[in-house]
Parts: sequence; C-alpha cells; structure tokens
Amino acid sequence: MAREISTVGVVGLGTMGAGIAEVLARTGITVIAVEADAAGVGRGRAHIEHSTGRAVAKDKLDAGARADLLARISYTTALSGLADADLVVEAIPESLDLKARVFAELDRIVRPEVILASNTSSLSITRISVHTGRPGKVVGLHFFNPAPVLRLTEVVRTVVTEPDVVADVVEFTRRLGKEPVVIGDRAGFIANALLFGYLNHAVSMYESRYATREDLDAAMRFGCGYPMGPLALLDLIGLDTAYEILETMYAQSRNRLHAPTPVLKQMITAGLLGRKSGRGFYTYDGPDSPTVVPDAQTPVAAAESATATREVRRVGVVGTGTMATGIVEVFARKGFDVVLRARSADKADAAIGKVRESLDRQVAKGRLSEADRDAVLARVAPAVEFTELADCDLVIEAVAEELAVKRAVFGALDEIVKPGAVLATTTSSLPVIECAAATSRPGDVIGLHFFNPAPVMKLVEVVETIATAPDVVATARALCLRVDKHPVHCGDRAGFIVNALLFPYLNDAVKMLEAHYAEADDIDTAMKVGCGLPMGPFELLDVVGLDVSLAIERTLYDEFHEAGYAPAPLLEHLVTAGRLGRKTGQGFRDYCV
Repeated sequence: MAREISTVGVVGLGTMGAGIAEVLARTGITVIAVEADAAGVGRGRAHIEHSTGRAVAKDKLDAGARADLLARISYTTALSGLADADLVVEAIPESLDLKARVFAELDRIVRPEVILASNTSSLSITRISVHTGRPGKVVGLHFFNPAPVLRLTEVVRTVVTEPDVVADVVEFTRRLGKEPVVIGDRAGFIANALLFGYLNHAVSMYESRYATREDLDAAMRFGCGYPMGPLALLDLIGLDTAYEILETMYAQSRNRLHAPTPVLKQMITAGLLGRKSGRGFYTYDGPDSPTVVPDAQTPVAAAESATATREVRRVGVVGTGTMATGIVEVFARKGFDVVLRARSADKADAAIGKVRESLDRQVAKGRLSEADRDAVLARVAPAVEFTELADCDLVIEAVAEELAVKRAVFGALDEIVKPGAVLATTTSSLPVIECAAATSRPGDVIGLHFFNPAPVMKLVEVVETIATAPDVVATARALCLRVDKHPVHCGDRAGFIVNALLFPYLNDAVKMLEAHYAEADDIDTAMKVGCGLPMGPFELLDVVGLDVSLAIERTLYDEFHEAGYAPAPLLEHLVTAGRLGRKTGQGFRDYCV
C-alpha cells in the first residue's frame, strides 16, 4: 500500500526550492518551507508570491486559488519544524558537505518511515544517503527549472533504495502532474549527463574562436530546432552551476569531454556568471534580466558590406537527390536561373519532377499561386553535360557523401566553369579543402551546408577553408541572406558546428543505453520533457539513419582522435545487423513499413 503523503517539507528556498514548494501547494499539499535565516525566508516567500502573481495575470490561476495555495505554505528557519512531514525534499546549494549535514539532522528529526529526497542535479545520492540511518529511504528527486512549468522529474535510486520507496515517489510525482523517469545513481543522471557534455563542447568551440557565440547558438536553434542555443542556455543556468555539474561529472567519469573548459573558470573568477550577474557569454541589461544588449562582441551589421561580393545571377546544382532538388527550389523561387545537372536526361527530368511535386504541395496549401509555380519551374533548366554549367556564377555540388565522387565533380567543374565563379559543396562532414584541392582555384571553393529539407530549414553553415578568398565568403553570406536563409560561419573541421555538437551527444545517449543505465524511452522523455528538445536522441537517430549517424561519428573520431567520440559498439552492431532506422523499419525501435 502506497504511503500517505499529505505534508511535505522543502529545505532551501532558492529559485528551485521555491518552485518546488509552489508545485506542491498547487496540488493541495501542505508545505513546510525551511530556510537558513529570516532573509532567506523573505526571498523565498517573495519568489512564490511573484510567480503565482504572474500566473494570475496570465489567467493561469485565479485569485482565490492563489490565496489557497499561499495559505498551504508555512515558513520556518528551523529543521525541527519538519517533524510531522511525510516527505522532505532538500533543495539547497550543490555542496556535498552541506547536504550531508542537513540529511544527518533530518534523519534525527523526522519519523523513521519518512522518505528523504534530494533535488541535486549531479551529486551522488548514495554519498548523501550514508549520512543517515535510513539509506534505503533516500532518493534523488530532481525537478527541472522552472519547476512549476517543466514536467520532467528524475527519480534516482541507489543500490540500497527500497523498491516501495521508489514506487511511492514515482506515484507521488505523477500526482503532481509530472512525468517521472527512474534511473540509477550516476553523475548528471540522464538529462544533465547528456546535456552538459554538449554544452561544454560548445564552450570549447567558442574558446577556440571556431565560431562566434551568435553563430553557435543560431546553428543549434535553426539547425536542430532547439529552444535555446548552448551559450544562451549556459547563461540561463549560471556558469558557476554548470561548472560544478561538469566537475562532478568529470570526477566520476574521468571522461575528458566532461572536464570543464578552462574559459568557464576564468569567466566565473571574473564574476561573469550569466543572467544572474548581468554578464556571461552575453551582456544583459541588468542582473536576472533576459534582455541581451550589444557589447564589444556583438556583430556590426555594417561590417557585412565591407568586403566586396561577386555577382551571382545563374546557379548550377550538381545532383538529383533530395538535397539537390531542395536547393534548386530555394534558388529558383528567389528569381535565380538554375541549371540542374544530372547523369542522364531521365534523371534530370525526374529531379525536376520532384521540384514540381514540392511546388504543387505549396499550391495545394495556398502558399503559392499556380502562376508563380510555373514561373519558378521556367527558371530551372535540365543538363547532362558539365559544359552546360560553364556560364554559371555559382555551382553547388550535392552528390553522394563520398570524397572520391565529390573530388571528381570538382575536378570536372574546374575545367569547365568560368573564372571567378564560386564553387560550393553541401557536404555535412567531409573536408571542404579536399574538394578545393581537386581544382586549380581553391580560393573560389567554399562549403554551403544546407539542412534537409532545404526549402524549409533556415540554417546554412558557411564553411571557409584556409584557402577560401574573403570575397567568396562574403558572397556566400550575401547569397544566403538573399534566399532567406540564416548563415553561420565556421572553419573547415569535421562536423562543422551542428554535427560536431549533435553527434557526440547522440553517441553518449547510445552509450547510456548500452550500459543499461536507462531505457531508450526514458532517455528520450528526459531530453524532450526536461530539456525541451523537439526529439529524443533515439527518435532522432532512427530518423537520420543509423548508418548515416555512424559514418558521421567515424568522421569526427578520425579527425579529432578523441576517445569520447569513438562510436558506441551498440550503434555499430545495429548497423551491421541492417537495423538502420525508419528507412528499414527497424532501428532502436520497430516501425510499421
């Protein structure tokens, strides 16, 4: 029979503790809130009153319900006030020593059957529990910030946590309207273990000046549909909090990718903690403000016009796949004359047919008139011979992701296309310089990595090699803006920005599953519900294709020789078994085909 939990103690009334107290009181639970001193109580009470006041203003809570909610919360500065609690949730700062002292004292105060829970996001629940005489009744109960909004809770069991305690806490969190996932006691649990490796990697890209903060954040928002870019998210979390979580993860995993990037410590020492201090990776108009204001690193729009650009009127596209036809549509819809080069007339006609099908769908949805569709198609000319690309101002290669094939294309283009034309590759991970080296004009070669489907996705990664001419970079950027895409700039390194950040995270998720730490469904839930990502890692891997994912991860590993990038054996085994994801009907999950 499940425990009766009607009175809950909350120790610590910072942002998280106050949010947890509000969540509990909203559900009709009596809350006893504890802070170290009267000032802390005042801050916590003010936070709850402000939060519930906003909810009333937004019609998410009526005034009467708010009054009832506030009446259910009592405040004290003494842990002894929790003697009658049925459950206690600790939400104090991330210090193991501090938490251990609180749990030891709580153990002496509350009844023997009472569950003690920690909201820690990364510390060991086992190491906390041993400071009590009831380690079997100690769990992690990790809410996500803001607690009144985010639905995920990670219920963390240790090797000695009693099964009925886990079951009761899971049922209790469901009663709160939350979505619990049950996991073992490992640094970072699910969400933070996957999230903070990715965030740390983004910081290292910023530190090495591989890409600007704006381009790093835009790449993940526009390329992956993430609600926030990694550096903006770190500013929201707090750089000091992030540093502590990474340190804890590294101490347990000894994975170099979890070792905090040095610039984090430097920024913390300088008082640049993120939004809460008014400055972090970005500058804000005041402490705790979400409003970014210009600073010395902010790009100046006028700088974009400082470098001359080359004139582009006629565009060639080499290839007939989904990416090639999407790029043809993008440029033709913006008034460019486009030549689509295929290996045969039949393939060229079929590719233009795919462009027509895409445009027809837009007509059917009322987003395009029939006359405009016909005008777009009239601007597209099929071609079989490379010589038909001779007078193009820009030629974009979009053939198979095989270096030998791409080099052959660039060698042919070098012989045919007029001097001064820009030659671009859409590769997602291969070295652009290898394509450039197949020509006698490496300064004219650049990467233009569109995302699929090209007519819909806003992002284009503009990849310059060590040989790319400045006016070619400026031309590529200007073209992206002309076709309503968001360009981000980076150097010629495996994975560029998006894949270099995305695929190590996906690989970490596979390793987590491989270690039987959590089920695929729980990992997907944690990242979607806890982090607001559009898809969980296993959903995404099955959509991308496990073979494609494995090829990208091998490319990253071969370039960086980083042990943490080595593809998970489970991924290799699934690919060998022919389980490639949705396209074969089986991947990490089975699909109806």
